[in-house]
Amino acid sequence: MKDDGRNHPFRDSHQDARAADSVPDTPQTRAPAYRLSFLDNDFMLREELRPVRLQLELLKPQMILDERGVESTVVVMGSARIPPEGEKGKAGKLSIWYERARDLARLVTEKSLESYGRENVVVTGGGPGIMEAGNRGAQEAGGHSIGLNIVLPHEQAPNPYVTPDLCFNFHYFAIRKMHFLMRARAVCIFPGGFGTLDEMFEALTLIQTGRMNRIPFILFGREFWETIVNWKALAEAGTISPEDLDLITFVETAEEAMAVIEGWDYGCD
Repeated sequence: MKDDGRNHPFRDSHQDARAADSVPDTPQTRAPAYRLSFLDNDFMLREELRPVRLQLELLKPQMILDERGVESTVVVMGSARIPPEGEKGKAGKLSIWYERARDLARLVTEKSLESYGRENVVVTGGGPGIMEAGNRGAQEAGGHSIGLNIVLPHEQAPNPYVTPDLCFNFHYFAIRKMHFLMRARAVCIFPGGFGTLDEMFEALTLIQTGRMNRIPFILFGREFWETIVNWKALAEAGTISPEDLDLITFVETAEEAMAVIEGWDYGCD
């Protein structure tokens, strides 16, 4: 938010940034050392400034979401490779989950609109596949949704259904993960690959260890998840407690997931 100068007697950064553009052109003013530090990209990108960049990346989305009045979210995660039904692709046989994610986001957003879009706002990774389905369903319901994109070696643009002023871009995976969970009131995970597994197990670990309140943790597609993860074997081997399996709810449809979310007793957290 722009500082209008009413809260303190000093010149604000906007004024000095404008003034810096109108200084005389001399060897001194052209030197990198003369640049205002907060306008100096070369300075801001130095290795030593990593802690500052981490802080900024945490703070910017936080401030914007606060200003938009977003109080809670429903996380929708899943593969970027799953296309809509009717489109070809390697993961085309999983396209039913695109449509289920789209249905879920529509139902969640319809409910969210009862709070004028403040509660249970859909948040996705902002990319294609299941992420696109989540943002698309929210748009089709007439609401807004959040996209947490990230810079990758291969080009990844935000999908066209993310609400533009709630579309964020990240450099740090760790900060992006924090924003997925900081407002989460439910985590809904669809079939996916390494990225989905990474985010799923990190969230599960936070809940298991008590670092995060227990919330609905919903996996879509029991057959898929029980094929790629032998959950019972983990408990039988003693690497997790049998009751840890109770943290997970398997569903097949958006309606089943909504019943879990709406029936959850958040007051027991």
